[in-house]
Amino acid sequence: MATPTAAQQRNQNKSNYNAFLAACPSHKMLERISGKWVTLILSALGSGPDCTGEPTPMRYSELSRLLAGVSQKMLTQTLRSLERDGLVSRTVTPTVPVTVSYELTELGLSLHQMMRGLKIWAELHIDEVATNRAEYDHATPGN
Repeated sequence: MATPTAAQQRNQNKSNYNAFLAACPSHKMLERISGKWVTLILSALGSGPDCTGEPTPMRYSELSRLLAGVSQKMLTQTLRSLERDGLVSRTVTPTVPVTVSYELTELGLSLHQMMRGLKIWAELHIDEVATNRAEYDHATPGN
């Protein structure tokens, strides 16, 4: 019996993935990409600074201004994590001062639409969720 190639082994592993199992690599990936800053960064990079256009590279300062409430540390950590996962690329241009821009890779673009959809869903349904929470809290003793 022949030893499987690395590509064959990866394909076999993919068919065995089950995100419901804690030990599954896809479970860990869901954990990494489910944060709000990941969702907002991917949405921003996929829609441009005005959040309505096409994917476009953005500078760190543009992302920082767009993502209200994100700390410098959190933005830096999240961008590094996304770069490490191959979802975002970082380009350094030797200017004075140095210009650094971030953009979605092909892999990041493949995830962008779902993340943008989550952002839009949250914006559209926050009032309903708030109403449901208030009703639940009012009807539940001890709240």
